[in-house]
Amino acid sequence: MANKPPHYAGGFPIGFVENNSGKNVKQKKATDKNLINVKTYLYNHVNIYLKYHRPDPSKLNEYRVVGFGVEPISVKHTFSQGFNWDGESSDGFQKPLDTCMSDQTLSQADVEKVQLVAKGEKIIYTYGVQWEESNIAWSSRWDVYLSEDKAIPAQVHWYAISNSVMVVLLLSILVIGILVRNLKRDIAGYNAVSTMSDEERDELAEESGWKVIHADVFRPPSSLPMLYCVLVGSGIQLALTMALCIILSAVGFVNPARRGSLMNSTLAFYVIFGSLAGFVSSILYKAFRGRSWQLCTVLTAIFFPGICFLVFLFFNVILFFFKSTASVPVIDVIIVAALWCCVSIPMVFVGAYFGYKMETMTFPTVTSTIARAIPPAGLLARPNNQILLAGLIPFAAAYVELFFIMTSLWKDLYYYVFGFTFLVYLILLISSAEVTVLLVYYQLCHENHRWWWFALFSSGSLAFYLFGYSFIYFKGLQASRLLITYLLYFGYMFLISFGLFLITSACGSLITLWFVRKIYGAIKVD
Repeated sequence: MANKPPHYAGGFPIGFVENNSGKNVKQKKATDKNLINVKTYLYNHVNIYLKYHRPDPSKLNEYRVVGFGVEPISVKHTFSQGFNWDGESSDGFQKPLDTCMSDQTLSQADVEKVQLVAKGEKIIYTYGVQWEESNIAWSSRWDVYLSEDKAIPAQVHWYAISNSVMVVLLLSILVIGILVRNLKRDIAGYNAVSTMSDEERDELAEESGWKVIHADVFRPPSSLPMLYCVLVGSGIQLALTMALCIILSAVGFVNPARRGSLMNSTLAFYVIFGSLAGFVSSILYKAFRGRSWQLCTVLTAIFFPGICFLVFLFFNVILFFFKSTASVPVIDVIIVAALWCCVSIPMVFVGAYFGYKMETMTFPTVTSTIARAIPPAGLLARPNNQILLAGLIPFAAAYVELFFIMTSLWKDLYYYVFGFTFLVYLILLISSAEVTVLLVYYQLCHENHRWWWFALFSSGSLAFYLFGYSFIYFKGLQASRLLITYLLYFGYMFLISFGLFLITSACGSLITLWFVRKIYGAIKVD
């Protein structure tokens, strides 16, 4: 609450600067002769507009500020008659100006001469404050930002979402059509072979396809099985955290009226879902018959949070030495570290405890002792090539909305259309999982039983396209050429891309595991 100020408090001088350097403000190198003698002008006056609302008409002296705006103006000020730079006003503090009166509003259209930056030029800095009564209620003061002030019409988001939904529907129809037709035929053929006599089986000795590798398909990953479990567990923790935060933001529980509420909610949910990360990683690691469950749990608790904390701490130290206002106080860093060590890590161990108490995951086929050799694949069937192509469709489906999100992150524009964000989030997860299932099926048909890491990287390859797109997007930012600018931008874009990699790869890997168990559980194996 505040008392009602004067309706308009005009321009008051707040100081002046004399430019004796003999040089104009540094300009970019001009190659055109017409640009060599370019002049530089300065905004030396600001109009400050404040909108206030009376919440209770019965209380005449209580008001709330519901709007704020600033308008810069360039004006060459002149003193009133009888005053100059060395003169003093009647009260000893203010010097009246003919170009900035206290009873009128200064606008750029009314300015006769603008303020030039030149050698020996004396500059007066002034400001004006204008109060305006508004019918906007305190609870609705953020509506102009929630609607992006109509800068981006909602139709743009709807068109982007419609195109993405169409891509997902076509992809779903393609995946379902291929898999249902092929799997129905394959399962019927494989079950028919199991009922044949030995002579008939000998005639079909050249049998090929995904049934041939039934004794190897559920073999644990040959390299770094513990890291695989850590990545999947961390991804599930991130996926549920982001989903819940976006939903709460879309329904209005998290809004810009409470500064930092989105970040606080993200940290709180991430800490709580640490138990789910430990639970998922422990179940997978137990299915792989791992023995170092303590190490697996510790890595799940510190892997991704540790990388984020170290990168954040490194950037914060650099910003502190640059005396930047973006640096976080030491006490806040200690609070985040304590929240991680005292709450998040124990929650991961709690989830892992219940995960290891569960029964071991069973598979529909028995794994052989010796691994089957993988036949050579063609150019398009090579796993590395398919991994690179897997992320192209999800990235294309969500490209437009990703552009708006990056614009809000790096160009200080408001983005609060979280309903569209949630739809795009679902589209990314569904499209990544569908592409991964289809590619894994083709790998199994080519008798490649090493599908664990292939499924993880295929569903997470969207992050590679996002990080590559960040290089293209950086060219349009017109950022400074300081090294810290490059470090901050690409460092945080790496963390964002890595987090998206964990989210999509975890969801795609678990759905692929469900798919592989289903198809091998539907055939009869001797």
